[in-house]
Amino acid sequence: AGRVELNGSQESLGFLFQDDALLPWRSARENVALGLRIRKASKDTALTEADTWLKRLGLEGFGGRFPHELSGGQRKRVAIAQVLVLKPKLLLMDEPFASLDAIVRTRLTQELLTWVEQEHLSVLLVTHDLEEALTVSDTVYLLSQGPRARIRKSYAVSIPRPRDVLATRQHPSFAPLLAQLWKDMFDEASPAQVEVMK
Repeated sequence: AGRVELNGSQESLGFLFQDDALLPWRSARENVALGLRIRKASKDTALTEADTWLKRLGLEGFGGRFPHELSGGQRKRVAIAQVLVLKPKLLLMDEPFASLDAIVRTRLTQELLTWVEQEHLSVLLVTHDLEEALTVSDTVYLLSQGPRARIRKSYAVSIPRPRDVLATRQHPSFAPLLAQLWKDMFDEASPAQVEVMK
């Protein structure tokens, strides 16, 4: 069992999951504004903030579209706007880009890195993608097998910020650290899992 202590209220948390939490009967703009409305912001204020974030995420002019009218990458940008409009201090992410193709995933990872650095957010990212973990993180934690997983090892990622996704993967320390992570993951896996990973 573990414990996490947060210096602040639950309102300082933001959640970004693999599957977006967009309501299909609300437009992109209304989806982004929803959290602010729940927090008692006026309708005008909430919609103005939603428009600001949609523009920042490259979705100006898409606010009136419904989720089914957007591509996967556009829906993910709306989901990110939905979280960032609330100005969280800590962003919790569970494989947020796993369902996207490689090009869109790389582009959104770069954009998210930029937004996180601009907004001075702390992020806790859960991922099975070791390259993604090293690209975006300052510290990577390798967990033991569940169901009662524990931190098995930690790795400091000393690649300077701001980071460029593609340049980061060319950094001299990236490949050795990635190789060490893979080795330690193989060491942690059961014999049956190792066979599947080969």
